[in-house]
Amino acid sequence: MAKNNNNDKMSREERGRMGGEATSQNHGSEFYQEIGRKGGEATSNNHDQDFYQEIGRKGGEATAESHDSEFYQEIGKKGGEATSESHDKDFYQEIGRKGGEATSENHDRSFYEEIGEKGGNSRNNNNK
Repeated sequence: MAKNNNNDKMSREERGRMGGEATSQNHGSEFYQEIGRKGGEATSNNHDQDFYQEIGRKGGEATAESHDSEFYQEIGKKGGEATSESHDKDFYQEIGRKGGEATSENHDRSFYEEIGEKGGNSRNNNNK
């Protein structure tokens, strides 16, 4: 428990904790969803794309420092399963088409020759 400096008075931490507990008893999930939405809108109005990129980068670095490759494999698997449950074949065809277009805009013929050669070599090595 936090120390207080005023004899019998509660510390700021204790008052905050008790206030939070009382609020959670008096309000349902809709209340928290609404204040979260309002907070998100206010943040969005006060910050630009650079802000979000920076906090995303920091969050990604912190997560990478505290998790191993198994963590990322597991969340990737869960994300893939959730996506496949909510999307059909047309979705995957569309994102594949978009990815192909983006790749073709960023790479030249030699890139495709190189990955084709690697794929061919891999296939030959697997068939031996």
